[in-house]
Amino acid sequence: MSADRVWTRDQTLGDEYECTTLPLAAEDDGTLCATLVRRREVSSADTDHRAHPRRAVLYVHGFVDYFFHTHLADACTAAGWNFYAIDLRRYGRSIRDGNRPNYCTDLAEYDAELTAAIDVVRDEDDHATLALLGHSTGGLIAAWYMHRGARRAQVQALVLNSPFLDFNVPAPRSLTIPLASAIGAMFPTLSDPNAITRWYGESLLAQYHGAWTYDLRWKPLLGFPAYFGWARAIRTVQQAVARGLSIASPVLLLHAGASRIASRRWEDAYLNHDIVLNVAHMKERGPRLGADVSLHECAGGMHDLFLSSALVREAAMSAMLRWLETRCGPSATVSSTPSHHVERLDASANVGTNQRANHA
Repeated sequence: MSADRVWTRDQTLGDEYECTTLPLAAEDDGTLCATLVRRREVSSADTDHRAHPRRAVLYVHGFVDYFFHTHLADACTAAGWNFYAIDLRRYGRSIRDGNRPNYCTDLAEYDAELTAAIDVVRDEDDHATLALLGHSTGGLIAAWYMHRGARRAQVQALVLNSPFLDFNVPAPRSLTIPLASAIGAMFPTLSDPNAITRWYGESLLAQYHGAWTYDLRWKPLLGFPAYFGWARAIRTVQQAVARGLSIASPVLLLHAGASRIASRRWEDAYLNHDIVLNVAHMKERGPRLGADVSLHECAGGMHDLFLSSALVREAAMSAMLRWLETRCGPSATVSSTPSHHVERLDASANVGTNQRANHA
């Protein structure tokens, strides 16, 4: 362990979690850093998984997001995986005075904190096996790192939860994406303040139609402005995915059963559809990520499968952990043929029955 590494109690999640700052080079909007969070390890006396004490999952959040999914960390820990999560630069715990929230101009910018986080998990904390888990934009960032990142060989598996492989903008508005990308090359800090639908936030938040509480400073209901430089960075990597990546590790892509375009009014269907991204894009582009890609459909899921109804999120977490065991456990297998599995659930019957979970 690094002699000067300082871990402190995470002020957001409490005693079971601690965090450390990963310093980064400053830019024109001020001091930059990333924040690595870890769940305290369960002692060998409290777990039945003493045969695999040094396995870990590293979670990467999405756009307008940060780590608060303690139920996910609990599930991984119970299955014998130590759990870490990173709040990327300009996100969540890592936002500093003057920063443009969620801003970037190149997804390779995140290489620095992902490499630093892998160094901590693998080297300082001495884990022999590491799985990278990315949600939405975090899924695209994680996939890009696994295609070309400096320490990608130290990651044994990649799990993607509804990855952002293409913009979900119906025609004719889809013509605005190349335009936004072109503007982003010249004026990267120009932004669209209305890029996020409020209905996704309402589908999550307990005070509206959802089951969760979280810090609205870091995940506001109406989101943060989407910078055109960010849009250009996203589109550049999405185009690379469309051409095909060469991720060497096995990949599991989890996605909802169906998508739905959000309208101007609330609909209960938002609680069991992905209203942020298009599932068809994930099915089409997912197999192009590498030679060993498995697709797993969770019917009734929302955009963040791990924040969906209790039935769906439990099934999604179980599917992930089963797959990790087959690919990273003592009897691990390797496949060279993409596969597709469908987890069929009657999630609509459970809409609105989620237990309240307080993570603010």
